[in-house]
Amino acid sequence: MDQISLKALAKINLGLDVVRRREDGYHEVRMIMQTIHLYDQLLIKKEKEPGIRISSNLSFLPVNENNLVYKAGKLLMDEFQIEEGVSVELTKRIPVAAGMAGGSTDAAAMLYGLNEIFQLGLSRKQLMERGVLIGADVPYCLMRGTALAEGIGEKLKSLPPMVKCPVLIAKPNISVSTKFVYQNLVLDENTVHPDIDGMVENLKAQDLHAIAAGMGNVLESVTIPHYPVIEQIKDQMKASGAINAMMSGSGPTVFGLFEDEETAKKAMEDMKASGLAKQIYVTSIYNNRRK
Repeated sequence: MDQISLKALAKINLGLDVVRRREDGYHEVRMIMQTIHLYDQLLIKKEKEPGIRISSNLSFLPVNENNLVYKAGKLLMDEFQIEEGVSVELTKRIPVAAGMAGGSTDAAAMLYGLNEIFQLGLSRKQLMERGVLIGADVPYCLMRGTALAEGIGEKLKSLPPMVKCPVLIAKPNISVSTKFVYQNLVLDENTVHPDIDGMVENLKAQDLHAIAAGMGNVLESVTIPHYPVIEQIKDQMKASGAINAMMSGSGPTVFGLFEDEETAKKAMEDMKASGLAKQIYVTSIYNNRRK
């Protein structure tokens, strides 16, 4: 195998709770992660000339060691002393810096792809162990599906699959720094924590309306006051028929869950007309846990 083409799938958080700030500065989280069918495309090719060369459809994206795809490639190529080179054509569709693990899922695809084309023989678990060295979300992006993430996001447990339903994605024309959000997060007796355990029970029951009603993201308490457009997008989605809508990760992307595709597509047109968001997609829940 001299080349491989892969879909790097995005994620949303159906629930995101921050339990505490640790002494090392990291935050302990409890999150319900969910893969969706929105994806970036990676075409990875073996090259005779050593090194890692990345090209992208986005001119502002770094294509050097500051890109997580590069870091993932270097990690495996150094460990296995691979003397050949690789080129990567990265076609981005997942919004950048948007709370959807776009960089992490690209890195996960790179780990998976190099393992295949160079026949390194690593299991998914072994790839996940290496992935956490690149970023906390990378192991989940290798695992995919519906999962409970704890610790700093690296402790993963498979959950019953999410009910399949249409998902509307809308990202406003702003970027939000994850570091800024966590630095400004206040955890005290007034913090409203989502019921993560209750959501797990609703997933077991396959009750879409109960899952949607239980959605919560503690980071909205920081992001929405600074960027009110996020609340406006949520309200717009709900007015257009979303069962519920919420910010994903540290934002600013908002997702809405819908009962049927017709309503979701109409809501997408309404969102475009509102001018609130720059990137808008209708996609769906991804359940298959195989890579």
